[in-house]
Amino acid sequence: MNRTTALDRLRATVAAGAPIIGAGAGTGLSAKCAEAGGADLIIIYNSGRYRMAGRGSLAGLMPYGDANQIVLDMAGEVLPVVRDTPVLAGVCGTDPFRLMPRFLDRLAETGFTGVQNFPTVGLIDGVFRQNLEETGMGFELEVDMIRLAAERELLTAPYVFDTAQAEAMAAAGADVLVPHMGLTTKGTIGASTAIGLDEAAERVQAMRDAAVAVRPDVIVLCHGGPIAEPADAAYVLEHTTGVAGFFGASSVERLPTEQAITAQVSAFKSLQI
Repeated sequence: MNRTTALDRLRATVAAGAPIIGAGAGTGLSAKCAEAGGADLIIIYNSGRYRMAGRGSLAGLMPYGDANQIVLDMAGEVLPVVRDTPVLAGVCGTDPFRLMPRFLDRLAETGFTGVQNFPTVGLIDGVFRQNLEETGMGFELEVDMIRLAAERELLTAPYVFDTAQAEAMAAAGADVLVPHMGLTTKGTIGASTAIGLDEAAERVQAMRDAAVAVRPDVIVLCHGGPIAEPADAAYVLEHTTGVAGFFGASSVERLPTEQAITAQVSAFKSLQI
């Protein structure tokens, strides 16, 4: 599916008053089920593989593998089972060992409709983050990657973490903007440190407003932190204006899997001999 078709569908969903739902997939089965459930976008990146292996999603930011190679490996598992939903690749835009224009061309040839910036240094703070910025491995490279992808007519759906990043990504050509509220809470390997839903709604609104001031037609979704379950997303959507939906990764594959398998095994264990 190309960018034009994907965007037309997303805008039609917004016009119909329905939420856009993006789903992270770490396995082919996750992608297949997300499509069956009506996902509007499917996104695959290295953290999906780690989380479905029982590791925290932040493993995707650690030196446990080549993030950009992992997403190519995952393509062979996911793309063949997704029939009619745009699939986006998570791209590590700060990767110093990739010629990014050629890598983006390869993703398009592989069958991806678009890209997202993940792993992202946006999740890193403190002195380490400052040092990354000072040594040429900062968030600006992720903005550059989105710009290159937009020039290639790839659908772009970047994560952002503050209003300045929202403005920069909108100016770079972001089609869909995803204000990120941090590592998703709940479940067996979710975060326990997170902001509240009210603060999340305020942050999402601020980033949405900043992006729309630069690019009025940008589509904005919320993601992460305390926005873990459908009720959480509903709360944020009710307390914001102009936010078109929700993107979930742990929320749509890890949490349901944990709950369903645990309940199923418990049900079998309750059988009487």
